[in-house]
Amino acid sequence: MFSYRHAFHAGNHADVLKHTVLIAILRHMREKDSALVVLDTHAGAGLYRLDGDYASTSGEAAEGILRLMEAPATPLAPALQDYLDLVASFNPGGARRVYPGSPFIVQGLLGDRDRLKLFELHPTDAKTLSANIAQLEAGRTVTVLREDGFEGIKKFLPPPARRGLVLCDPSYEIKSDYARVAEMIADALARFATGTYVVWYPIIPRPEAHDLPKKLKTLASRAGKPWLHATLTVKNSKLLIDAAGEVQRPGLPASGVFVINPPHTLKAALKLALPQMVERLAQDKNATSSLDSGG
Repeated sequence: MFSYRHAFHAGNHADVLKHTVLIAILRHMREKDSALVVLDTHAGAGLYRLDGDYASTSGEAAEGILRLMEAPATPLAPALQDYLDLVASFNPGGARRVYPGSPFIVQGLLGDRDRLKLFELHPTDAKTLSANIAQLEAGRTVTVLREDGFEGIKKFLPPPARRGLVLCDPSYEIKSDYARVAEMIADALARFATGTYVVWYPIIPRPEAHDLPKKLKTLASRAGKPWLHATLTVKNSKLLIDAAGEVQRPGLPASGVFVINPPHTLKAALKLALPQMVERLAQDKNATSSLDSGG
């Protein structure tokens, strides 16, 4: 079973890709003065300790955000630098202890009239998320809902101001998550065709993982909406055999982000940022990236 609970993977290469894209989108959307609603279908705990038990167990942040925090030899692309600066704002004095999940990244970028709806069904994460959000004293701006995000977002679409962003990044621990993502996006487009939809997914040797971006492209094309698809690969995805003859699983080798109704500025921003992600986060010679768009 593929396991992708947020706490074990906070700050890894997939988060670098996902959150760089998310920040770039929100920066653009916030340029307009009208209210914005953001729906996060699988919010996780919101904040993570990079020196805590979960992150320390996987050690994935060392190959992700912690690599980027090292002094770069050359300047970073604006979108990547923006991401790095935002994470650094949670670590005063140059510390490297805290990683903000999407709830805190989004909340930090929203205005007083904007609204953030956070869905989290996992009991431990939901409890931690509620406690973390309570510290913000954000009032009505942020709402935590212990519900199934796939279904829960329906009651908020379309949002009153007709401006909204949906972030969907489930654990994909069960194969049905892939189908549920596609079903949710199809329903959401029918309810709110002008919304921006951001779907993160793992790129692993599983048919459902390879089919998901194809399904999302079809949904966007049928709805007559533009789309953008970015992927980041940091290492080989094949199983390895160690000296003792034991099978070594490579962990997550790659991930992708599919965006429907992306800002017109996003492709240019990622065209600069993705090659630098490959350069800084590569774990072997198979590291690469891709960027496609249509509509």
